[in-house]
Amino acid sequence: MLIFGLVLFVAALGLSTMGTAIAVRLAPRLGMMDQPGQRKVHLSAKPRNGGMAIFCGIGLPLLAAIIFTPLLEQPWLTHVLPRSVTLEIPGLLAHRALALVLFFCTAAIHLLGLLDDRRPLAAVPKLVGQIVIAAALVIGGEFAAPGGFRIFTLLDHLFRGGIIISGIATILWIVILTNAFNFMDNMDGLSAGVALICGLMFFLAALHAGQWFICGLLLLYLGATLGFLFYNFPPAAIFMGDGGSMVLGFFLAALTIRTTYYHSGSKWWAIFMPLIVTAVPLYDFFVIIAIRLWRHRSPMQGDVNHFSHRLTRHGFTQRGAVLVIYAVTLASGISAPLLALTNNAGAILIATQCAAILVIVGILERVGDHLV
Repeated sequence: MLIFGLVLFVAALGLSTMGTAIAVRLAPRLGMMDQPGQRKVHLSAKPRNGGMAIFCGIGLPLLAAIIFTPLLEQPWLTHVLPRSVTLEIPGLLAHRALALVLFFCTAAIHLLGLLDDRRPLAAVPKLVGQIVIAAALVIGGEFAAPGGFRIFTLLDHLFRGGIIISGIATILWIVILTNAFNFMDNMDGLSAGVALICGLMFFLAALHAGQWFICGLLLLYLGATLGFLFYNFPPAAIFMGDGGSMVLGFFLAALTIRTTYYHSGSKWWAIFMPLIVTAVPLYDFFVIIAIRLWRHRSPMQGDVNHFSHRLTRHGFTQRGAVLVIYAVTLASGISAPLLALTNNAGAILIATQCAAILVIVGILERVGDHLV
């Protein structure tokens, strides 16, 4: 299984790396160059179609797996493959329908992002599009496998309407995380690097739970993100645009739903792992919305009051600010995979550690003239 995992990672890495190089050359012809402006940190026009490479790195291997997985049932092939692989074939086939739903919904969110990159969409239509696609993932998951892409499925049997509340909560989670990574795409390498760290934490959790299907998807995610980050780390040669940042948030949200945190031998508080791993993107998302509402601005109106922007106003270089946020993301989320193993006291310590880091960040970023 390790070999197959490496194949998935390398395939995604290669497709994303080559796709990014191609995207750099295609951007002028496609009219997808990001011009400098008031809310921009770059001084010259740069391509903003890197999301195409990210999607290709994730989507093409996933689509290939969906198409060719049934071939694994061939009798002659089962005698060639290692037993450890043949034992997983029924599980792979069982997940095929869910993988298909995930592929089409990820493609849809990617196309929505590309439309916004090509010609900026108004905030409301863009949000409605995100909600519709998230709802399609939830509903499609029900057809593929009951509860396939829903959180709080235990509500189904507690009271009437529980399934509706579960579905709404899931859609809300997907839309929030999609926009959290979209909001973080405000500085070279920021959103991709944070996504890479968060994806790695979820990979460790899925690996511990023995969820090989989720591990494979996360390896695609990590490979595609890393391949793009080679070109996007400051100073960036290309931006991912909404076609990339929304894919990173959406795909990761879907995988957090499919990952099992609470199982035999684990504790109930393990279900809070996604909140701790993604604490930094969520912090930036909710704080920036609060600032905009407090200043009587639209929550969807862009500005330069993000965590990263305020760090640069405190004297950090762009690269320094990005590295600080990488470190904070890692520090707040590195203990999260242990939630399934720890006792009451350990869970409290992990939650306290995460909260303390965010409080420190909140205090430090308010020093001096931190808003514009």
